[in-house]
Amino acid sequence: MDTLMDPAVRTFVEVMEIWVPEGDRLVPGGGHYGSRSAFAEASRKTSFARGEGLPGKAWAEERPIVLKTFEGSYFQRTEAAAEAGLTSAVAIPVFAGRTLKAVLVVLCSDDADRFGAIEVWAENAGTLTLDDGYYGAARQFEEISQRTTFKRGQGLPGSVWSSKTPILMRDLGQGYGFMRSESAGRVGLNTGLGLPVPTPDGTIYALTLLTASGTPIARRFEIWDARAAKVGAPGKAVLTDGICDRTGPLWDFETDR
Repeated sequence: MDTLMDPAVRTFVEVMEIWVPEGDRLVPGGGHYGSRSAFAEASRKTSFARGEGLPGKAWAEERPIVLKTFEGSYFQRTEAAAEAGLTSAVAIPVFAGRTLKAVLVVLCSDDADRFGAIEVWAENAGTLTLDDGYYGAARQFEEISQRTTFKRGQGLPGSVWSSKTPILMRDLGQGYGFMRSESAGRVGLNTGLGLPVPTPDGTIYALTLLTASGTPIARRFEIWDARAAKVGAPGKAVLTDGICDRTGPLWDFETDR
């Protein structure tokens, strides 16, 4: 029998929202806000021009943008974010060629009981270097990350770059391909999710979300591989990995939930 995650356990990712282009502005395209009704309402009443706010900045710069703090920044829903307990965010533009299809904004929370990090790695002269990141209280891990580079296939960012697919790594402090395992283990980071972010100018970006033991990245996410459709399963994608808010099988294929 599956066991649900303790509802008292809070995740690092708290809010996810999609902004879609409509004319010369980005408008709400849906999202998950949980119990944060005031922040959801503020979002529903908001739109962004190119370069405006966090979604508009990701649109204008055509790359993932990390926001380390809301207070005093260009973020336009600062008061609502503070009331919702949100502490950081990353905006990820989604392009088809040079056409913007949407901007995904992931908003996170950390506190004395929760810990996580957001990293954006960019290709530079044949290696990935840290473009920006949010580390909360993990200052030593941030310093190590700033001095770290990845070749194609190395570590979590390099593996994402090489495979061009999302990758989930568990037990980061034990090694298993995570190049900063010693420092990750020292601060308690144990789970990492890496996502490739293609951009119109061809620059390679890899986004990583890292969390500590007892702080799930999210209650549930899934990685599906559509490339499997090319091998004997036309039109079908295959569930390859993920995290669920219950133990046992990630997916019940009989009930489709």
